[in-house]
Amino acid sequence: MSDETPDTVGRRVARARKRRGLTQIGLAQRAAYSRSHVAGVESGRKVATPAFVAAAAAALGVDPAEIYGQPYRLNGHDDHVHDAIPELRRCMVHTEIGPELTGPPRALDVLAAEVATIRRLMNQAKFVKAAARLPSVIDELSYWAHESDEPRVWSLLSRALRSGVSLTYNLGYGGDSLALLERAAATAARAQDPHAQVLVTWSRAPVLMKMNQYLPALKLLEDAAANVDPTRPDASELAGAVALRAAIVSARGNLGGQAWEQYAVAEERIRSGRVGALVHEVEFTPGNVAIHGAAVAMELGDLDEAARRDQRIGDGLLASLPPSRRTHHHIDMARALAENGAYDQALKRLMVAEHSGPQMVHYHPTAHVTVAHLVDVRRTLPEPLRRLHTRLIN
Repeated sequence: MSDETPDTVGRRVARARKRRGLTQIGLAQRAAYSRSHVAGVESGRKVATPAFVAAAAAALGVDPAEIYGQPYRLNGHDDHVHDAIPELRRCMVHTEIGPELTGPPRALDVLAAEVATIRRLMNQAKFVKAAARLPSVIDELSYWAHESDEPRVWSLLSRALRSGVSLTYNLGYGGDSLALLERAAATAARAQDPHAQVLVTWSRAPVLMKMNQYLPALKLLEDAAANVDPTRPDASELAGAVALRAAIVSARGNLGGQAWEQYAVAEERIRSGRVGALVHEVEFTPGNVAIHGAAVAMELGDLDEAARRDQRIGDGLLASLPPSRRTHHHIDMARALAENGAYDQALKRLMVAEHSGPQMVHYHPTAHVTVAHLVDVRRTLPEPLRRLHTRLIN
């Protein structure tokens, strides 16, 4: 595929549909969208939303990553992030039986600090650096877990594996995300800490959401919320984070009432000051709650409400968020602006997003979809859009 005619979500949907022997009407009926919506996505006139891609992929029996064209391979140093994937697959085997290390493992306190560093790198959207550190940390923690069988070590290993879930999810390796989730759940069970399982469910929900599995994701989140121990110092952080995640899953599943109910639970915790200790870096903060409000509105298709909520978020609140969350919000709002036909503003938000978290923009499917849409609707490309498009497709 040449740079002049790059592949798009719409073209991939059309190819997969034809392979299945379906008309646009047939796909529309299976995916619960109108024929005109399917036609609009295939032609590039409509933005392919995550909800549409999930529904279309499920209806066509393909992985959503195939529709998105993931994993994205880019020229330059950042492409080394994919080198971690085979290593993570090897590591998963060793979490079950313990690895044979080529040298002595690092001390547990050192490895605990490494787990925290990797989590911070992921929150900073520095995927390449996180990927370079993660496999050896999982290997060494697997060694200590089987050597000592201490709950603390199993808990650390589960946290490291959840970082692997986040990395593979962001890069588009859905099967690896599911496999890492199973290992994270197994190790969390040996941590003798119910909250470790709550965190695994919190990590599992986006993976299920991408697979069009909204009701199973919500049932698991409901169970997770019930398992939060209110006497623990991290209880409010976890309960709030689970409620925010349930709000987004509900919204993308078009369950508007449930979405705003879950959002209200999280918002009330923030308003009343019931935040508690921030232990797990799941970002249950006023800033993250605010951007989730805009995201809920956007997922429900209320783009005007999303814009109003976005405008109420001050620069200070946005600046308080880690780059990954800040960048994600800018990508979301760029998509909403593009859907509303505000193409110049959408491009500006994408440029802000790229400045905030370049690796997240380069690997995020919604960024790719939105840029492709901006290209499709323009007769001539502004130079900033042309350069951004080139960075994403090369």
